[in-house]
Amino acid sequence: MEVQAITRFARMSPKKMREVAREIQGMPAPEALALVTLVPRKSARLIAKTLKSAIANAENNNNLSADNLIVSSAVIENGPVLKRFKAGARGTAMPRRKKMSHIRIIVSEVAATK
Repeated sequence: MEVQAITRFARMSPKKMREVAREIQGMPAPEALALVTLVPRKSARLIAKTLKSAIANAENNNNLSADNLIVSSAVIENGPVLKRFKAGARGTAMPRRKKMSHIRIIVSEVAATK
């Protein structure tokens, strides 16, 4: 069974978020959470928050054990872009693109092997 958690409109560039998200794909959920909490980046904090939410959804809504969960996919999608201007040289206006992203983490149950 697959359970997901989504964080929308995270104020960070999707390219920066994907660097951390690629690391946790396919890992057991407790190990992925431990890895993400040690990474000193803003994107890691946002991904950790979403991963905790996915694990809590699996435990509370579907009665799954956190020890049997695996991160089946961690997808970072493009969100909207805020277009702003900042003063440039000689009185010109320089465009700034403030990007947002949507984080989708899907955890699934692994069959217990004996």
